Amino acid sequence: MKIITSPLPEEDRQVTGTALQATLVDLLDLSLVAKQAHWNVYGTRFRTIHQQLDEVVTTARDYADQVAERAAALGISPDGRAGTIASGSGLPGFESGWIGDGAAVEALVEAFSVFIGRLRERIETTGRSDVVTQDLLIGLTAELEKQSWMFQAENRG
Repeated sequence: MKIITSPLPEEDRQVTGTALQATLVDLLDLSLVAKQAHWNVYGTRFRTIHQQLDEVVTTARDYADQVAERAAALGISPDGRAGTIASGSGLPGFESGWIGDGAAVEALVEAFSVFIGRLRERIETTGRSDVVTQDLLIGLTAELEKQSWMFQAENRG
């Protein structure tokens, strides 16, 4: 049942909706991974990494809301349920338990790398279906690339 009509032709709405839903799931998973690391990190750089992880959580949650609202504006019902995240995320898994600061940084850098690669594909796809969504994904990619750089700089010494 369509509640909200879309300004996009149906084919473009489908392509854009797929990109937005996949991005939403990856963002929600990133926020959970970063929070898990935040709670379990230890080491000499604990405080710095702990605070950086909260920045990642805030960024992921803020963008998740923007992505979900963009989907809704296009007549696409966003799905952020736990089962959807667990089955649909393309991010690497994150182990439970304590994690050293260096390992936490490497895990986040790997997650950023995978997510950014996925986003760059979606940017190309949405460039043909909806430039407004493409713009949102470009801004998100820039922010994640900045976060990745900051985390990488933590492990270079």
